Amino acid sequence: MLRSLSIRDFVIVDTLDLDFSAGFTVFTGETGAGKSILIDALALVLGERADAGVVREGAARASISATFLTHPALDAWLAERELAGDDDTVLLRRTVDASGRGKAFINGAAATLAQLREVGDQLVDIHGQHAHQQLLRPDAQRHLFDAHAGLTEQAGAVAESWRAWRAARSQREAVEHQSREMQLERERLEWQVGELDKLAPQAGEWDEIQSEYNRLSHAASLIDGSRAALDALSESDGAVASVLNGVVHRLQQLADVDPGLRDVLAALEPALVQVDEAAHSLTRYVDRLELDPERLQAVEERMQALHTTARKYRLPPEQLPDELLARRQQLDDLQAAQDINKVLAREAAARAAYLTLAQHLSAARKVAATALSAAVTDAMQGLSMAGGTFAVALNPLDEGLSHGLEQVEFLVAGHAGVSARPLARVASGGELARISLAISVITSEAAPTPTLIFDEVDTGIGGAVAEVVGRRLQELGRSRQVLCVTHLPQVAAQAGAHLLVSKESKTDKAGAVTRSRIRLLDTEGRINETARMLGGATVTATTVQHAEEMLAQGARATAQAANAPREGGGRKPRRAAG
Repeated sequence: MLRSLSIRDFVIVDTLDLDFSAGFTVFTGETGAGKSILIDALALVLGERADAGVVREGAARASISATFLTHPALDAWLAERELAGDDDTVLLRRTVDASGRGKAFINGAAATLAQLREVGDQLVDIHGQHAHQQLLRPDAQRHLFDAHAGLTEQAGAVAESWRAWRAARSQREAVEHQSREMQLERERLEWQVGELDKLAPQAGEWDEIQSEYNRLSHAASLIDGSRAALDALSESDGAVASVLNGVVHRLQQLADVDPGLRDVLAALEPALVQVDEAAHSLTRYVDRLELDPERLQAVEERMQALHTTARKYRLPPEQLPDELLARRQQLDDLQAAQDINKVLAREAAARAAYLTLAQHLSAARKVAATALSAAVTDAMQGLSMAGGTFAVALNPLDEGLSHGLEQVEFLVAGHAGVSARPLARVASGGELARISLAISVITSEAAPTPTLIFDEVDTGIGGAVAEVVGRRLQELGRSRQVLCVTHLPQVAAQAGAHLLVSKESKTDKAGAVTRSRIRLLDTEGRINETARMLGGATVTATTVQHAEEMLAQGARATAQAANAPREGGGRKPRRAAG
């Protein structure tokens, strides 16, 4: 539920702070006073796109903040994204500067427009003043119907399955029309894979073979150098091991005379051990090392083969194993794509999966169509369309489309004895407006959003019908928060709270400026505004009396609604400073 709205420098609003209550609230005022600006501001803070034109002339930035009561589903959404607040409310804020750049915030944390829209979808449902025009479009009828029936997610799954089927069919058509090109590509890949398979490059082979080549090509110098080192250490006259052994032996004798030489012995004895170990290691190394011209030639030929092939494929030799795997995968994919039987089987499976989902959607739509048809037909009886009927037709399609196996179409008969016709062919604009309003109210009753906004959706109706509309909105306000911009006194009289939007002009240093103002009407104010709405520019004692009677009747209905259980709570609207 919307608790408060704060607007700064938005269009012709300079400063505005409002608190809202549960129930049914109306906004009225002269044409052009800025009633719909409030709805536009709410739409902006709920993620609608904006440009620099929304910034009040002369201001640097427009800012809109709205506080809503949350609900468990929204609390979970906020917690999952680490955007939860400290209480049971959520604060949304949107700014747009004079250059058109904007920022968005949820509970003080930076957010994206997509996130604002996700929050808004869980909080507010806005029915615009041109909703009846949108309902003339078949796709709008289908989207509204699926949303009302709770089938949006199911319809999305059908659309995704249809796209998969289309992709499989496109692949099959491509195989049929491009078989020659695919055959040439397949032959090229087969030759490349065969060449690489014959070479059989192994992972890590290039580094290993380079190391082996270096060792084999320097075998003679390695043998000569190792033998010379071994002679110097242990095998020649005056070898290090022999000399060091004699020194240690002599010092051991001297250390018996003077213990001070034991530290020298302690340093030399490990050196003697290490020299012996080094000599043994060199002996083993020399014994293993031998000249192998044949192996050297084989290694050179292998290196040349790897290098030549790598140059052909324009890549380093160490990447040849990965290239072989990649070419094999390409060949497998091409072979699978060119296998017409597999392609046909894949297309058939995708079509079967689509049909299964689409048939389930069709069955759910059939049940929902019966319920919505009955509900709107019942509502039409109180909207000066006695005997009229409404039906949701599910027209089967020759071939399924992304939205399913049928086209959703709204059919209407304005009164008894008339055949139902498509909504787009309803002759009377007033009938269209009434039917649209009935659909909007009924679909809103089934929607999960706690706040419903109707922006002049009652255009084109009046008299007793308007009173019925007001009662329906008032009834809706028992369980939801309903905000309605209206020009009908019969609707305004049914509201629990009445806000008057006015426009005032004044002259300041910058010249003549126009500002929009809003205030909560007391009893006398509601009488005067209702009388104005009834009589126009001239308010007479008769229109005042009529307004008093209308408001008294509305107050009785409001009192009855107040005694019935309803969701939400809150304070009455107020006007803040500014």
